[in-house]
Amino acid sequence: MENVPVFISIVFGLTVLLTVLLFYKAANKQKKMLIIVTAWIILQSLVGLSGFYTLSNSTPPWFMLLAAPPVMLMVVLFVTKKGKQFIDGLDSKTLTLIHIVRIPVELVLFTLFLYKAAPKIITFEGGNLDIFSGLSAPFIYYFGFIKKQLNKQLIVAWNFLCLALLVNVVTRAILSAPFPFQKFAFDQPNIAILYFPFILLPGFIVPVVLFCHLVVIRRLLAK
Repeated sequence: MENVPVFISIVFGLTVLLTVLLFYKAANKQKKMLIIVTAWIILQSLVGLSGFYTLSNSTPPWFMLLAAPPVMLMVVLFVTKKGKQFIDGLDSKTLTLIHIVRIPVELVLFTLFLYKAAPKIITFEGGNLDIFSGLSAPFIYYFGFIKKQLNKQLIVAWNFLCLALLVNVVTRAILSAPFPFQKFAFDQPNIAILYFPFILLPGFIVPVVLFCHLVVIRRLLAK
């Protein structure tokens, strides 16, 4: 993607770093978790730089090797004893605040659209309202967890709403990518997510925000 300015990659890289730092804080600064996350990011970055994920005509796409491992790890964490212990040790406040990373993500997606590396359908101009999650996260964090002025039902509802917004944009992103099952944006497909550093959106940031929603929902409903 030679037409995409370097500053977009830099902004996205900083967003990835912010996600790592906030998740590290939510995990009570566990070094083991940080090592695993860092190793995953480095591995996928090297694979992405090799151009591996740009070969999108296979069925299923090799892109699945980017998204599937984090999903499988989440399943393991939610069904195993040690996984549940890890989940129960996470800080709900920071898991909520982490959604602020969705603001720069949406701005990056919009800029990628302007440079014809992503379709309009995955931007806030094209019906993707996921930026609401990022904008509202600080209010839920402050009034829900710091001031404790929001009831549990409202926080659960907010998490479910933002989860729905995440599913919406992920579906749009996948179905507008140049895969054999592409349904949208044939004139300007979603090619950005096949290249470094933007592969870290489906490979890291999206799984993290999904995981954060699921953990907070589980904890609040358990109470």
